[in-house]
Amino acid sequence: MEVKSPLEGIRVLDLSRVLAGPFATQLLGDLGAEIIKVEAPGRGDETRSWGPPFANGEAAYYLSVNRNKKSITVNLKTPEGVDIVKRLAKISDVFIENFKVGGLQKLGLGYDVIHRENPRIIYVSITGFGQSGPYRERPGYDFIIQGMCGVMSVTGEPDGEPMKVGVAWTDVITGLFAANAILAALIEREKSGLGQYIDISLLDSAIAAMVNQASNYLISGIPPKRYGNAHPNIVPYQAFKTKDSYMILAVGNDSQFKKFCEIAGRPELADDPDFATNPMRVKNRDRLIPIIREIMLRRTTAEWCEKLIEAKVPCGPIYDMKDVFNDPHVLSRNMVVKVGHPVAGEIPLVGSPFKFSRTKVEFRQHPPLLGEHTDEILKNLLGFSEKTLKVYREKGII
Repeated sequence: MEVKSPLEGIRVLDLSRVLAGPFATQLLGDLGAEIIKVEAPGRGDETRSWGPPFANGEAAYYLSVNRNKKSITVNLKTPEGVDIVKRLAKISDVFIENFKVGGLQKLGLGYDVIHRENPRIIYVSITGFGQSGPYRERPGYDFIIQGMCGVMSVTGEPDGEPMKVGVAWTDVITGLFAANAILAALIEREKSGLGQYIDISLLDSAIAAMVNQASNYLISGIPPKRYGNAHPNIVPYQAFKTKDSYMILAVGNDSQFKKFCEIAGRPELADDPDFATNPMRVKNRDRLIPIIREIMLRRTTAEWCEKLIEAKVPCGPIYDMKDVFNDPHVLSRNMVVKVGHPVAGEIPLVGSPFKFSRTKVEFRQHPPLLGEHTDEILKNLLGFSEKTLKVYREKGII
């Protein structure tokens, strides 16, 4: 029997751009969904120009979240362009957008309109602050949301300035939540036969992703503080300088701490009442950490990792991206894939984390050129003639 991708047969009309929405739809595309990316003629997704680096004119940023999609260009400021989107929505399963609140409503493509066209459609709106609340009209940018969700208050050195995460973390988290919500709605639709509206915001998603730090505050009433690379609830669980670089020591329980002390040549530390249990180590971290810092300087990162891993004490090196993509384990897990591209040639992309036993993830389509599939989609799905396409193109509709 032919093995199929999990979402084969699902069509997604993607009016999102930049990162959160495109990341969500790329996940769905990797799982087999057909993704039709709708872009503005002549301009397209902003990330197409976000570089360097470029692969023969194609921005690495854009390439990172737009594989397994087909691109069509449609001018949504024209009645004909709006009609094209309505007609595509009528034969789609999911409609996803990240316009400002009310933006598509003004263009005649709000949920009420699309729902009338297709009651089974799942309509997803991604915004910075959501469709309700006093901040709903504010533009939402990852950096601003990182500041407002609390993550910057717990990131960085204790005596340093608040620090953002080094990737657009809230966009990625929001994309993950959006994809999960879409999958849940698709499952529910099998029971009810109806689609629904999904309101996803960067701020809500980022707050939810604060997990234990948010809970620490809600339970204690005390805002968590910055610990640099340390952990608020576990000690020792942080980065340490070694003889030749830095590494992570992540002692998760008392037996692991005892093993670490033995390997470090300081078994008495594990017997000291002030350090024998995790709550006591947390309480006395200011005394314990300087001792461990001095110990870690005695060996190289590779020497520590070899001995600690053998003893099943959690640890690891601190990689840059070159190290990541040269690691034999990463390569064995197919986390780098090569995709042929009509302009950039064969390009390397980050692989999918999905590993299925029976169904499969496929890399069927390179990140598309702007409008690369306009004619194909409009002819094959909507029945447009060559003459109509020519007229629409001359009028700037597509």
